[in-house]
Amino acid sequence: MIERIPYKACPLCGDPAITDLFETDCTRHPAYHPDLPPTIEWCECYKCRHVFTSGYFGEDGLARVFRQTLAHQTPGYDVEKERWLWARVVELVVGQLGRPRGKWMDVGFGNGALLCTAQEWGFEAIGLDLRAEAVASLGQFGIAAAVSTIEAYPGERGFGVISMADVLEHMPFPETALRAAHRLLRDDGVLFISTPNRNTAVWKVLDQNHANPYWAELEHCHNFTRESLYRLLDAHGFAPAAYNVSHRYSSGMDVMARKIA
Repeated sequence: MIERIPYKACPLCGDPAITDLFETDCTRHPAYHPDLPPTIEWCECYKCRHVFTSGYFGEDGLARVFRQTLAHQTPGYDVEKERWLWARVVELVVGQLGRPRGKWMDVGFGNGALLCTAQEWGFEAIGLDLRAEAVASLGQFGIAAAVSTIEAYPGERGFGVISMADVLEHMPFPETALRAAHRLLRDDGVLFISTPNRNTAVWKVLDQNHANPYWAELEHCHNFTRESLYRLLDAHGFAPAAYNVSHRYSSGMDVMARKIA
């Protein structure tokens, strides 16, 4: 069995005082395979109260999880609906920038709908993803893409927008991605992040009804709150500029932040 690599300290603040919360069954997740642990152990940092998994998958585990590409992660999936959903996000980003211009990088682009929509507004769209099949498929829309993490991306500063839509919660150590984003964004650049927010009424009701899908989310390492996400952004050179409710996922939040020195 492929085991998770245990966290030795909180992945956000680095404090070693970690409290075990509970364990959930993840065998019904679409990406589950018997080679993976059947449960997820959730923990809480005693100092900053961030909630995260007890460990994260290394290369072998990620290869097993990413072995199957789900339908909604395929470029071209439900393009009309996805275009409509992402148009709101692009409009909000343009409102922060003042006008659509420059390069837009989407990290973990999934079905590519955000990049396709940004391209409509006049951005030069560039996608990063770990699924080679998705990267190859994105070319049909005239969008450049690479099999890469943002940390390993070799480009230089100059991006007007970097988006991490439903991605940050997947990353074992989000700070490394934020440092890379800060390096790649131009001085007036915008960072867009979408992630579940566990401090909402929706989340509480899902918990009360024993129907919260995020506790069994095999690919996630973190359950953020607005407060914990804002602290993380502030610590890595970003000033939150706008908060919105996600139109795509239950209890989700959309946050835009501006790069600061």
